[in-house]
Amino acid sequence: MVNRHVSRSIVLQTLFEWDLNELDRDGVREALDRNVAEFARNKADVTFIERLLDGVVSKRPELDKVIEKAAPEWPLDRISPIDRNILRLGLYELLFSDRKEVPAKVAINEAIELAKQFGGDNSSRFVNGVLGAVYKEIGEPGKDEVGKKPRKDLPFDKMQIQRLSGAVVYAENEENMYFALVHDIFGHWTLSKSKVRDDETVQEGAVRAIKEEIDLDVEIEAELGKNEYVASHPELGKVRKQVTYFLAKGEHTELALAKSGGLDDAKWFKVADILDLNFYDDILPIVTKAVTILVSRRS
Repeated sequence: MVNRHVSRSIVLQTLFEWDLNELDRDGVREALDRNVAEFARNKADVTFIERLLDGVVSKRPELDKVIEKAAPEWPLDRISPIDRNILRLGLYELLFSDRKEVPAKVAINEAIELAKQFGGDNSSRFVNGVLGAVYKEIGEPGKDEVGKKPRKDLPFDKMQIQRLSGAVVYAENEENMYFALVHDIFGHWTLSKSKVRDDETVQEGAVRAIKEEIDLDVEIEAELGKNEYVASHPELGKVRKQVTYFLAKGEHTELALAKSGGLDDAKWFKVADILDLNFYDDILPIVTKAVTILVSRRS
């Protein structure tokens, strides 16, 4: 709809001013009124504009965490202000709008069009990569709808491979055994992991990942298994991520969660307590194998 596209453009312009000039609520309102008067030309849906702008502003902390999770190699302050706010706008519609009013694919496509119109040469690809990664995380709603355009992704065997490593971390304290888990902004408990550097082994990468994410020193004891999945990279497109997981032992000390990377909590859990946690499907078998190994050692 032309009116909705114009309306989103006005919201984006207002978000850009809000972000760049650190406007307060009154300043945002003044910027919005000025932009509507200057650019709308009776084509904008003012009710839609106000609802969308208020939603993005109110959800900014959550939206920024999602961006950090989906594009961990791009801190927010390194993303251009226009791209940053296109992502906020697109993510808000993708995650919080009524899907009957704004289907997921419409939210993504509109954000890409804004990036083409207002961003730089690589903005549309970057926005597509980030929103595509989030779209996959939330289960690709609407992916089977009629009229979907065929993908132009590289064949699986042609995709770039990224090596990652992580670990199931445990500690023993008196009679109890504990597991250190991290919680991501998508609502899952999971394992610390990191991309393996060119100058380190997968074991060294796992040790570093745990130290960087939860400030815990560990020793690798055994390899638990490997997972592979396809993810959308903001610059590279679809990539194959191959993750090796280990069993690692640490001290039962306080965990200090790093502030970046899309994680919002880190805790120790007793064995009985992890059974009811929300894990990703590919993480649960790794955790189960670790528990089985450790319980068999004790018996």
